Amino acid sequence: MAIVTLPRVRGSLTADAPLAPLVWFKAGGAAAWLFEPADRDDLCAFLAELDPAVPVMALGLGSNLIVRDGGVPGVVVRLGKPFAYARAEGDSLVCGGGASGILVSSAARDAGLAGLEFLRSIPGTVGGFVRMNGGAYGRETADVLAAATIVHRDGRLETLPVGALGYSYRHSALPEGAVVIEAVFAGTPGDPAVIQVEMDRIAAAREASQPLRSKTGGSTFKNPPGDKAWALIDRAGCRGLRLGDAQVSEKHCNFLLNLGAATSAEIEGLGEEVRTRVKAATGIELEWEIKRVGVVA
Repeated sequence: MAIVTLPRVRGSLTADAPLAPLVWFKAGGAAAWLFEPADRDDLCAFLAELDPAVPVMALGLGSNLIVRDGGVPGVVVRLGKPFAYARAEGDSLVCGGGASGILVSSAARDAGLAGLEFLRSIPGTVGGFVRMNGGAYGRETADVLAAATIVHRDGRLETLPVGALGYSYRHSALPEGAVVIEAVFAGTPGDPAVIQVEMDRIAAAREASQPLRSKTGGSTFKNPPGDKAWALIDRAGCRGLRLGDAQVSEKHCNFLLNLGAATSAEIEGLGEEVRTRVKAATGIELEWEIKRVGVVA
């Protein structure tokens, strides 16, 4: 899509911005435009003035994302440092949409707020796990979220209680093009030392079971009801399966890896091959958890 005129901004607006360096797989094409707003007012004004026909997509840490090789049309919004905050207010933690799970859980620990330790293990930002109801170790965002503030595609600012977000497993009813800029999480008073012990336990469990030091995208497929995606993938004989430089992790079968120079087409194609083999072996059709965006080259 050719974009002739864009609204003026106070933040950063870059044409033909490579996205591969910004996503965990280190693969994929460019954004037609990459916008990093200076603050919420900059974002609201930009979206209010932007042609409604131009698609908008929010990008966090790029941890659970395949950007296709043909790139992403329209505007990709990336929330930087102005949105990377976390502060305690009573038994709640107010966090910017650009804050990482590690920042959020650490701020909760420092404030003596328990119950948010599992966010330490979600490899993304607040905006991402609020939108996707991110979770780990038996808990999910819906369990601890009180409210989220979003900027609609037309620039309107709105704060929604958790009950209005239509949460289900790894899904929310947030409108397309809306950007999560803030969230309020509910904690309970706790001992920072005890909270740290739980965070350390979660970190050690992740390190032992997941290929964290690889170019990966996190959990690839949703767990089917009553089953585990990794176990189904293993049962179908896909552990270590390769397509070009894309590989199913031998350490954790529900992770795909870029071994070096994999294209996004290879990574996505490998995922589809895994789905085909699991369906043939078990009769179960795996659903993608990783979001796939952009244009096929």
